[in-house]
Amino acid sequence: MTFSIRDWIRNNLKGDRQIWWIVLYLSIMSVLVVYSATGTKAFRELDGNTEVFLLKHGSLLMLGLVCTYFAHKINYIYYARLSKFGLWLSIPLLLWAFFKGSTLNDASRWVTIPIINQTFQPSDLAKLALISNLAAMLAKRQRFMHDPSVLVNLIIWIGVICALIILSNTSTALLLGATCFLLMYIGRVPVRYLTSMVVFCVVVGGIALAVGQRLGTATNRMKNFMDSDTIVYQVEQSYIALANGGLTGQGPGNSHQRNTLPNPFSDFIFAIIVEEYGLLFGGLPVIMAYLWFLWRGMKAIQKTTRPFGGLLSAGLTFSIVFQAFASICVAVGLAPVTGQPLPLLSMGGTSLIFTGLAIGIVLSVSREEVDESKI
Repeated sequence: MTFSIRDWIRNNLKGDRQIWWIVLYLSIMSVLVVYSATGTKAFRELDGNTEVFLLKHGSLLMLGLVCTYFAHKINYIYYARLSKFGLWLSIPLLLWAFFKGSTLNDASRWVTIPIINQTFQPSDLAKLALISNLAAMLAKRQRFMHDPSVLVNLIIWIGVICALIILSNTSTALLLGATCFLLMYIGRVPVRYLTSMVVFCVVVGGIALAVGQRLGTATNRMKNFMDSDTIVYQVEQSYIALANGGLTGQGPGNSHQRNTLPNPFSDFIFAIIVEEYGLLFGGLPVIMAYLWFLWRGMKAIQKTTRPFGGLLSAGLTFSIVFQAFASICVAVGLAPVTGQPLPLLSMGGTSLIFTGLAIGIVLSVSREEVDESKI
């Protein structure tokens, strides 16, 4: 019996095929650009051993894809049960990260896992759990339209999780809050409850921001962004990279700004993509990939037989695409500097893993529709 890759893919990679192609494209682009962008860092820290970062990033990327594979094999209904556990777990982890976690750039966002000595950001777990639980509770509300306790419970969870995240990560909390608001709007939540959510989140989040670590940083970044006479150093270097790239780019591995641009392999990786591959062959295809992922993720709302499936797919899709365009907007100067990585493209640890899980869950929702005829 001969082994056929095509047969294995057909039998094992279920769900929306177009999403799988998007994941493959972004993964390949990630390996190419991260390998180039970490060149300067490798020469400074590892005497030019560029393969170390390549192997580390490739391993984490593969782990994220493995998470995608196993997540898409699980019936998405089970994620409703897991989300509540994830929410309760994320609360002590977020508090531990704030008070006792590892600090980088004046922000305590990381918790170190014992034995393996690997750090991760609890905010990634909190995002995934909150969106999944929000979708489950909104679906539950469809059956109990006149029970206000469901929505009150929702608003409290959103406010608490966003407040705990904003203690050390302002941009992530704001993006998560926007995602939850949009998901509640899609879930046909009355305007008075949407208003209550905004007010509650502003009050609780404002208090948390004031007592947290990032108020000064967030204020300065907003002032610099609003000041038309000031260009932040990172953004200035990003502009140069974009200008160097032009329409066709300088070629793979030929970036100059990786030598001066802070975090060219994570926060500003989009600028390196444009510099090396150009707007036509790098920038626009990446933007179109995220837009196409948004389209495919939203298709579940029209087709799924259960409200939970559609809301879950929409929420996770919004979360990934919002983060992607926040990172892109920073690179092109349309938003304040936030430090958001490009999903599936930037070098990172937990970001790759939890993005892989989120995409796997979206694929699990789409699998119900794709495999309907085979049931």
